[in-house]
Amino acid sequence: MRQTRAIRLLSSAALAAVLSLAALGGVNAEDAAKPADAAATVMFDPDSVDSFAGAFLAARTADVDHDYETAIELYKKALQFEPGNPEIRQRLMISLLLNGDIKDGVKYANDLKKDSSVERITTIVRSMDAVRRGEFKTAESLLKYNGPNDLDRMMNDLLAAWARAGAGRGKEALAMAQKIKGPDWVGIFKSYNAGAIAIVNGDIKAARQNLNDAVLDKDGGATAPDTFMRAVIALARLEASQGNKQKALDAISVGDNLIANYAPLNALRQSIEKGEKQEQQVQNAKQGAAGVLFSIGGALNRDGAEDIVSLYLQTAKALDPDSADLLVMLGGIAEKQNQMDRAIALYNQVPDNSPMSRVSELQLGLALAQGGKIEEARKHLQDLITSDPKDVRSYLAYGSVLSDAKDYAAMAANYDKAVDVIGPLPGRGAWTVFFQRGIAYERLKKWDQAEPNFRKALELNPDQPQVLNYLGYSWIDMNRNLDEGLTMIRKAVDLRPDDGYIIDSLGWAYYRLNKFDDAVTELEKAAQIKAGDATINDHLGDAYWRVGRKLEAVYQWNRALSSDPEEAEIPKIKEKIANGLPADGDSTKAADKKQPDPAPVEPKPADKKS
Repeated sequence: MRQTRAIRLLSSAALAAVLSLAALGGVNAEDAAKPADAAATVMFDPDSVDSFAGAFLAARTADVDHDYETAIELYKKALQFEPGNPEIRQRLMISLLLNGDIKDGVKYANDLKKDSSVERITTIVRSMDAVRRGEFKTAESLLKYNGPNDLDRMMNDLLAAWARAGAGRGKEALAMAQKIKGPDWVGIFKSYNAGAIAIVNGDIKAARQNLNDAVLDKDGGATAPDTFMRAVIALARLEASQGNKQKALDAISVGDNLIANYAPLNALRQSIEKGEKQEQQVQNAKQGAAGVLFSIGGALNRDGAEDIVSLYLQTAKALDPDSADLLVMLGGIAEKQNQMDRAIALYNQVPDNSPMSRVSELQLGLALAQGGKIEEARKHLQDLITSDPKDVRSYLAYGSVLSDAKDYAAMAANYDKAVDVIGPLPGRGAWTVFFQRGIAYERLKKWDQAEPNFRKALELNPDQPQVLNYLGYSWIDMNRNLDEGLTMIRKAVDLRPDDGYIIDSLGWAYYRLNKFDDAVTELEKAAQIKAGDATINDHLGDAYWRVGRKLEAVYQWNRALSSDPEEAEIPKIKEKIANGLPADGDSTKAADKKQPDPAPVEPKPADKKS
């Protein structure tokens, strides 16, 4: 994991700066970011803007909301007032690229090619446009790099190697890729791309050697799991195409050790076992160059890096528009940015014959639900269950939608079917099905049916902090198994010391046990970690009141009231603000915490009941 952190810190500082809104002058970035949720509901009419400042500020608001189409129109409007403004031209180019308008983005990249502040962007975009047009010699000349950044140097060298391969100089391309030097983390990228170039060259021996090097690179797999999985799949397909079925399956098993139950590997295993013909994902230089950008984007993909990653991926998509793993990653970023229509469009582009097809369909269902298309999402996921009733992931995705809709009866019935599919000998990974079924029955107030499911989840995964927290808190809330329940919550906190919701559970458990000083200590920690959470602020206010800190209690209740609490809690909070808590502690009851959305393959179950 140390190497993972290292590569993420090596992304070009200049690139990160120019992709940040704070890099633009004129208006404080904090002002531009106020408040994103409200801005998302505003529809800008560029024709109604009659000043540079108005267009500029409106464009930046759209930018903050990742509404690139609106931002593009408004930046263009700003340029009508100040055609030579370099910052606006930079941001317009970036918005075009992030929106996938690569051809238009290239026009601005050519205009800005001498602008040193965006040199990294313009170099990559212009060189990849040359690759797209088959002008491989031009691409290679653009990719010469003499800078100090290891990641930038490796990326340029790999892209230049693919340009040579595209120009028909395959042996030189392979030699160039194999000679790339750098820190240890460079190895996985070098080995995979050398193997892929060798496949395109038809050099089976070199392909096998380099891909094996990539697959056996455990540290590299931790640094760049997406690249590692591409190497595993490429090696398995290579061996299968050479008639080495067992070696192909052995390669897939190595991948299973890094990411268990990875859907594309499962699909590939089934295909190889059936004896189906295997085709490599990378068959030419364009796809190879796209793969370099995908690999680096995947290694950098984390919170806060969405713009850099999206820029690489959108540029890659222009070269390889049918790349399924690329489309799914872009869709995931769009979901994180709350751009559900964009996510849905990307998932719909995944080819039906791809091993990633099922994953994209599951994500599509969840994106439909998050975008407010609940009935369409339910039908879509129900159809997926019907098409393959044994795929437990479909039940998890559907259960997530039912949970958000608070349709707990349907949620329970859904997980009952999932348990039937799992059978009498569930594996460790089935813990989440039993956990979610337990939540459904608990919300239906059927504790006798809920508790055995929580216990089963812990039997399968004894150190799962969410289950420990949920079951432990539920016992304390019902005044049962108090010592065991408190021990469970403490263990959950030990496992997740930075999880504000679990710490809130511990604090609220102390409160329920009338240990108010301990409650204050833990709830203050939770409020610091999860600032602005209505339930945590409400709990902290209650604890303050019980220890005599009544002014602070009222302040926390007011914070809770302004932090979008559950509708049912609003009158209770207002009553406390007006009159405080009753003398005895019996009237304070736990508020239900809204459950987070489970993911389709490895769901995030409800954090807790608090």
